[in-house]
Amino acid sequence: MGKTESVRTLERAEQLHAEDPERAEMIARARRFKAGWYELAEALTEERRRERFKAWGFQSFEDYCRRELHLKPDTVAKLTGSFAFLRKKAPDVLARDGRTAPIPSYQAVDFWRRAEEEQLAPADTMEEIRTRVLDEAAPASALARAYRTVVFPVDDGEEERRRRAALRATAGKLLDLLGPAREEGMVPRPLADDLEEPLARLRDLFEAEKAAEKAEKSSSNN
Repeated sequence: MGKTESVRTLERAEQLHAEDPERAEMIARARRFKAGWYELAEALTEERRRERFKAWGFQSFEDYCRRELHLKPDTVAKLTGSFAFLRKKAPDVLARDGRTAPIPSYQAVDFWRRAEEEQLAPADTMEEIRTRVLDEAAPASALARAYRTVVFPVDDGEEERRRRAALRATAGKLLDLLGPAREEGMVPRPLADDLEEPLARLRDLFEAEKAAEKAEKSSSNN
């Protein structure tokens, strides 16, 4: 698999700052993070505490992670949060090498962590989630499908709003793809023409509902 541009950028940065071992090592851990996230999460946790990034010319920890390590704030939060959670709940897992026992993804650990914080699911469900995360290394997507409605319940109104938002986004995406697909011959032009108008109507319907809801909320706040 070819290297991504962000990986190549990190490699260049690692070489550029070779004279500063701590800084170069942080960059190296970011580069290796897809292979194993514990190492990077531990280093990020320590770096946030020590604030060496200020000596490197960055105004904040978030600025340092984004500009030098090419990590989004949400990713950093999940990494450090998941690391702290494992260190408290299952510290032995942090010693795994992935050969004799699976390494759970930080996204899966984050799902388990948030479920623990909500404290809405029955104890047996939480034990199931723990087992699937630690023993089976189940991906976060599988955990969400199986347990989301139990650990993060939403009322009927919120669920309907989510479905409407998904429909609006899907209709818009299909419209964006339909034009190029028609021009490239991937979709027969008559079929594309037939699909375009109802898809646009569907998108516009939900866009109008979204705008009306926003206006109503704004009015009630004034």
